[in-house]
Amino acid sequence: MHDLLIVGAGPYGLSVASHAAAAGLDVRIFGRTMASWRDHMPRGMFLKSEPWASDLSDPAGRHGLAAYCAREGLPAEHGRPLPIEHFAAYGQWFARQAAPPVDERLIASVRATGDGFEARTRDGEAYRARSVVLAVGVMPFTEIPRAVRDLGGDHVSHSSDHGDLRRFRGQDVTVLGAGQAALETAALLAEQGTRVRVLARSPRVDWNTVPPAWQRPWWESLRAPHTGLGCGWRNRFYAETPGLFRRLPEPARARVAEGALGPAGAWWIRERVEAGVEVRVGHEVVSAERADGRVRVRTGTGARFTTDHVIAATGFRATTARIDVLDPLLRGGLRSLADGTPYVGDRFESSCPGLFLAGLTTASSFGPAMRFVYGAAFTAERLVRGVERHVRRGRGTALPVRSYEETAPRAAAAVR
Repeated sequence: MHDLLIVGAGPYGLSVASHAAAAGLDVRIFGRTMASWRDHMPRGMFLKSEPWASDLSDPAGRHGLAAYCAREGLPAEHGRPLPIEHFAAYGQWFARQAAPPVDERLIASVRATGDGFEARTRDGEAYRARSVVLAVGVMPFTEIPRAVRDLGGDHVSHSSDHGDLRRFRGQDVTVLGAGQAALETAALLAEQGTRVRVLARSPRVDWNTVPPAWQRPWWESLRAPHTGLGCGWRNRFYAETPGLFRRLPEPARARVAEGALGPAGAWWIRERVEAGVEVRVGHEVVSAERADGRVRVRTGTGARFTTDHVIAATGFRATTARIDVLDPLLRGGLRSLADGTPYVGDRFESSCPGLFLAGLTTASSFGPAMRFVYGAAFTAERLVRGVERHVRRGRGTALPVRSYEETAPRAAAAVR
């Protein structure tokens, strides 16, 4: 039996694996390395975060993005966006250099047992572990508006469904959203010859400004310090003190997790969008139906038009109910917060002892940093301490399954 099994090999999973292995834990990590960046973002996209805020975390701090870029002769400069493919390659390098070997098979299910957990791969092999970390990224949590959800895969998709946009050449595409994913997807579509429009519910599109210089007068730094989430003291609170953020009342945490650092386009994409993309603000799709092989769309303002395909760049909603890798009984028994996201304690442990969560699922507990790579360092260090404590307590004895099974009646009702 392993001490720890990690589901997911993105920045959070790899960072946790690096810290756990350094702590002497017997670790297995499963998943396609950096899958979101390799498979779900088309070539031509750039990393929105600053390179210095995009490190994966190893305990010695020797395998940051700058170290990789120096090795490869690539720029990693403040204020200069990094191509997504470079970041994906960095993550793969980190996996080889700073983490246990990644088993690239996908985990199909995780269930609780009397002495820990059993995880089963999609090809049917079972592994047992005293503890499990779910670092499943964002893909299980894609959000598509109800008005277009039932159009079918030929006519509607999520922006994260596309590692290649060439299938849309010569077509008419409507992109929903006003954030970076919507705007950059639209720019790439326009530049390849697709007729594209962006529909945004908001009354305007917000644009991030060019970041101030790294070296600047002390009074400017004092007024708006650089942080891994952007400039400003509020962002510094989110970025540097997730543990303190967790002490806020739950309604306040949920409100910040949903609204802070809202949709906005990066400064370096603005000119490309304005040059080739029709942007309609204040438009929300209220109905969409298939008609003669296309999609007929109507918005709340009364506008009507026909398009070939709708791409929903409308974000992610990381609720407990959507963690479909968990056995239904285990998932149904987990405690959730009022916004539907899973409860985690101060060491990222869920209400099921030994089951830990990392990444987007923890944003309502530890703040907006958990939506970005920047949160991986805090998560890995603190979470692994929780795993160590759990493993020490459980080695040689049965885990306290009863504390989980107390919720079984509610879980059984959910399954029925």
